[in-house]
Amino acid sequence: MQHTPTTILSAFPKVSLLEGATPIQRLYGLERALDCTGRQIEVYIKHDDAARLGQGGNKLRKLEYLLGDALAQGADVIITTGGIQSNHARLTAAACARLGLRCELVLASAVDNSEYDYHHNGNLVLNDLFGAHLHHANSQMPADKVIEQLQQRLQAEGHHPYFIPTGGSVALGCLGYVEAALEIAAQEQEMGVTFDAIHVANGSSGTHAGLLAGFELLGRPRHVQAHSVLHTLQATTETTQTLRQQTLHLLGQAATTPVMAIHINPAQMGSAYGMVTAEMKRCLRLLAQTEGLLIDPVYSGKAFAGMVHDIETGVLAPNSRVLFVMTGGTPALYAYHNLL
Repeated sequence: MQHTPTTILSAFPKVSLLEGATPIQRLYGLERALDCTGRQIEVYIKHDDAARLGQGGNKLRKLEYLLGDALAQGADVIITTGGIQSNHARLTAAACARLGLRCELVLASAVDNSEYDYHHNGNLVLNDLFGAHLHHANSQMPADKVIEQLQQRLQAEGHHPYFIPTGGSVALGCLGYVEAALEIAAQEQEMGVTFDAIHVANGSSGTHAGLLAGFELLGRPRHVQAHSVLHTLQATTETTQTLRQQTLHLLGQAATTPVMAIHINPAQMGSAYGMVTAEMKRCLRLLAQTEGLLIDPVYSGKAFAGMVHDIETGVLAPNSRVLFVMTGGTPALYAYHNLL
């Protein structure tokens, strides 16, 4: 049997959380606003925010493989962790609700934000609606300690807990974005286009690393331009490189693309993770008012600002086609609304 990228992925347990390929849309209104026509620049987005489950987002791709592994191991409780407004936590809760799994969320404050809505609205409302059990970590009781005690208690009660790290950003979770790379390549063929650059946010690095590994698996390395929103440039580069290598190893492949091919721009992060910036707010409104589309203020908003900067300043060459991966997270708009 010939080992194609698709057959290699099929060897891993997986649950279905998406409704097929997420759509790609051309942004004609944004192109007009950015004066792209004269330079023959085409701007597209891939709607990984469009899945029905849990209001969508990139973490669903990772959870398809992580929860597939959990069920294969006989797990009945899922434990995961993240910030107060974690999109990963929300989508884990939604996926567990669909699959009939108990969900335990260990959340900690990762942002210096004392606004009432940040601590009571947005993803927190949805976590509760999906039936997740919330545990709050802090400096006196850090997340790893809460998780350890929770695992011990659940095991003592006869449960089989399965732990998913922050963002689902481990090699197994990255397989979701290996699959997304194959999906993008197939959509390019159907549309008759080739994207010169693919822009994406990089928080815990799994989405970026998975895309890199996926295009490498296809034998078509791409310029995937990531915009770091969580860690320093050095830390983000190292994490992305490590995850990419681990993912390719999991797939039985050797990494061939040099570290220099990992493109990460930290310029849009601002003062810290989760803190709003003037450019993010400008570009969030630009997309909303030219296309009627919403992006979150923490991840996609900053990455989108980075792509807009590249278009406005000429970094993106004339006669280029660029694809922006919308990774979801729009419920956070309601947690940040006083700051937008």
